[in-house]
Amino acid sequence: MNNRQLFLQHLAQTTDFPLMIEIDHAEGIYMYGPEGKSYMDLISGIGVSNVGHRHPKVVQAIKDQADKYLHLMVYGEYVQSPQVQLAKALAETLPAPLDTAYLVNSGSEAVEGALKLAKRYTGRTELISCFNAYHGSSHGSLSVGGNEIFKQVYRPLLPDTNRIVYGGFADLAKITTRTAAVIVETVQGEAGIMVSCANYLQALRKRCDETGTLLILDEIQTGFGRTGKFWGFEHYGIMPDILVCAKGMGGGMPIGAFISSQKMMAVFKNNPILGHITTFGGHPVSAAASLATLRVIQEEKLVEQVAQKAELFKALLVHPKIKGIRNKGLMMAVAFESFEVLKPIIDRAIELGVITDWFLFCDNAMRIAPPLIITEEEIKKACKIILQAIEEQA
Repeated sequence: MNNRQLFLQHLAQTTDFPLMIEIDHAEGIYMYGPEGKSYMDLISGIGVSNVGHRHPKVVQAIKDQADKYLHLMVYGEYVQSPQVQLAKALAETLPAPLDTAYLVNSGSEAVEGALKLAKRYTGRTELISCFNAYHGSSHGSLSVGGNEIFKQVYRPLLPDTNRIVYGGFADLAKITTRTAAVIVETVQGEAGIMVSCANYLQALRKRCDETGTLLILDEIQTGFGRTGKFWGFEHYGIMPDILVCAKGMGGGMPIGAFISSQKMMAVFKNNPILGHITTFGGHPVSAAASLATLRVIQEEKLVEQVAQKAELFKALLVHPKIKGIRNKGLMMAVAFESFEVLKPIIDRAIELGVITDWFLFCDNAMRIAPPLIITEEEIKKACKIILQAIEEQA
């Protein structure tokens, strides 16, 4: 049996129509099939490969760490250089008092830890999130998700969770002294790149302060340079009490983190001790890869290039079938009339060697979130192929 047959027979599937693209190797913005066919990855493995596939410095960091040690002990017991140096580097990108990272394996796990931290620190139970938010698929993160289609068959989920409209000032009154935390994406991703105004996020921050509510910012997609700032919240003149990150921070390796102050994180030490634990969180190889990724973003000045590259995409992607483009940096949604119009275009673009996608809660928009290392020539090539796909499916 070939790999495609084995894929269907032995790997759990999440749809009846997987893409079934077989990849042999990847490098930079390209992935390659067994026969050598190349694909431009314009979605970065859904926001993961911010520095491209197999960046040489990330690969070297992985190799160097693998030569030293792999797993040693559950998180937080042994002093491991990759964890320590990564936590320090993360703190250096953030304003005080966000100086303490809890390293985990994924974005969903980071959200779980952040929710526990908020409830434990405040002694409150209510959690508020936004309609059409996506924070992960585990039970806690799903509980604060904002789309009922994905939630209803798994109920009961966490009690005492409520929703507000992202960008809706009137709904801020729902945040009260009962609310432990509001968790919000700095830019809503799976809703189709919904960008709020600074006034709204500042009003949200103010309401949280007035009620003693913690503000959790989910930067799983927006962090590590995606929006044109290292952290998305830097655009808005606010800061969170707890910051959640993952995806682009690992350079292709699985890792996530929730970050807060030493004072806040200290509640996990007592009553009970080991208030949050993980076996593989902060795995030394993943931590080494993450530190290398952070350094690449800084040294290659990738954040500074984001705005110009995004503007080039917007200038080139002009067609009567395109109804508009929403973006924050290289986090882009290209809107079409309907899913029925969009899906054949995505399929044809893949045949032509460009991989895009749609969004969980916005199936009429094409996701474009390429590796930040993409060049202007590669952008021009990708846009030419997308426009060809539009023409051929028009």
